[in-house]
Amino acid sequence: MKRMIKIGVWGVTLLLMSACGNRLSDYDATGTFEATEVIVSAEASGKILQLKVEEGTRLKVGEEVGRLDTVQLYLKKLQLKANMKSVESQRPDLAKQIAATKQQIATAQREKRRVENLLAAGAANQKQLDDWEAQVALLERQLVAQESSLRNSTNSLTEQGNSVAIQIAQVDDQLNKCHILSPIDGTVLAKYAEAGELATVGKPLFKVGELDRMYLRAYITSEQLSSLKLGDEVRVYADYGNSERKEYSGVLTWISDRSEFTPKTILTKNERANLVYAVKIAIKNDGLLKIGMYGGVTFK
Repeated sequence: MKRMIKIGVWGVTLLLMSACGNRLSDYDATGTFEATEVIVSAEASGKILQLKVEEGTRLKVGEEVGRLDTVQLYLKKLQLKANMKSVESQRPDLAKQIAATKQQIATAQREKRRVENLLAAGAANQKQLDDWEAQVALLERQLVAQESSLRNSTNSLTEQGNSVAIQIAQVDDQLNKCHILSPIDGTVLAKYAEAGELATVGKPLFKVGELDRMYLRAYITSEQLSSLKLGDEVRVYADYGNSERKEYSGVLTWISDRSEFTPKTILTKNERANLVYAVKIAIKNDGLLKIGMYGGVTFK
């Protein structure tokens, strides 16, 4: 009786292998469907106030789906703005600061010209003229020193203002990162956090996949590689089992530049070679293709 059971099991196994082999013979290569998947992580630390995503939710690129607590960052920004106003209030008015010295120089130059006229008329002596020339030179040196000091003070305040402005820009960037956005058009595949939890930088929040455009990752032999190039149109088949399959039009978008040993789960039309090349074929999804589904491809 046991011998009969063994024979029956081997018979069923051989029958399934034969059926599978007949189906595989219809394909030039086989593989599984995959999609572009992005794990969205927190870019800032804080309490999660909102996270409006669920598995299956359709998202648009740039769509805001959640927000972290921003109170402390907002208060820090207010403090920095106050510092900026304080720096600006200390900035000297160069024109007003040197106006008095310029007026003194103008007065001294008038007196010098008056003495020059008197000296020419014999009503003044050379010493009086020398004194006014020295006074004008002294005031001009004072003006140069004053302008240099004011420029240094202004430059120092400008650097302080620039430093505060950079800090404000950093806070603005941190505030922006508290808004959780979808990086691509896609469907939420998994959710890893909930509103009310504490998020840290790098904490995974959810995973989104671009399911409208799927890829079949298959493996081809070096013999097949010689007849293929990027951009080739191929026929892709989604295998649902029980001889049920659906045909799609696909485009060869990637060919690995390195060979690798044949994965045990991958079968090709010809007898398996020691080394194969991975390829990716893009397919427009009609909603029936799922990640991990088995599929085949024909190149001609």
